[in-house]
Amino acid sequence: MMEQEFNLKDAISGVLVVDKPVGMTSHQVVQVVREGTGIRRAGHTGTLDPRASGVLVVLVGPAVRLSEYVSASDKRYQAIIRLGETTDTYDGDGEVLSRSAVDITAEEIESTLTQFEGTIEQMPPAYSAKRIHGQKAYELARDGEEFELEPKEIDVYHLELLEWDPPEAIVDVFCSSGTYVRSLASDLGEVLGCGGHLVGLRRTKSGEFALRDAVPLRKLEEAFDYGDWYKYLIPAAEALGDWPSRELSFEEVDLVRHGHRVPVEVPPENPDHWVRAISQQGELVALMEYLPEEKEWQPRKVFFT
Repeated sequence: MMEQEFNLKDAISGVLVVDKPVGMTSHQVVQVVREGTGIRRAGHTGTLDPRASGVLVVLVGPAVRLSEYVSASDKRYQAIIRLGETTDTYDGDGEVLSRSAVDITAEEIESTLTQFEGTIEQMPPAYSAKRIHGQKAYELARDGEEFELEPKEIDVYHLELLEWDPPEAIVDVFCSSGTYVRSLASDLGEVLGCGGHLVGLRRTKSGEFALRDAVPLRKLEEAFDYGDWYKYLIPAAEALGDWPSRELSFEEVDLVRHGHRVPVEVPPENPDHWVRAISQQGELVALMEYLPEEKEWQPRKVFFT
């Protein structure tokens, strides 16, 4: 009986969108999910610092194999930036390096924010998890060692000043994965000439999932205790909701799950694009790649076996 129960749990696949509280690491949230569900295979798709709150997408069961695709999704944040003060970590955890007067208007902030929109080169913070010769940058920084970080190309789609209550500005940040909002805060302060750092961060959207989809961790823990946490489980197919899909017949599901190709009904506009192969019950069966010469879909990642 125990083995049968384990097998049933092991087959569960989907997404839990958690509203992470301040003070916990993303890994700690995943541990809560593993213990609460009894499912070992679980992982998040984009680290939130302990200081940050908001949308943390946790993949459960076979859906963890979607991680590389979901992690690359765009993100949206509400950032609280304190101007007039710089720190070595670019956030409130660091040592204050400088203080200066803040005599800036909302219009000046809005004008400066536009300079950071588009495809830009961003320097990661010294206190980050970037690896330098196998070591994390923040470990080297704490030891006082000197090292160089390489700038990274990111996309900042939109920046909007939501509120200006000197010396703090609340900014809506819509950006590509891998963007350091701490660096944006520091760079904004530098261009404004007064310095700045991040004092609060809330992720409002990650890929297809927003705060409206997220369950507070406290409520999820209560659901684990009651045994009805499944009501918060979102089908794995929705994790890539912006991808086109191909519905499979019963016979095609059997073909795809064994790695066989299926015909293309309508050639895709983008021949390089993959599709989600979905069963008639809405389950994610596989991710498939278009083969233009054969006019067939080739399964590349199979989830339904």
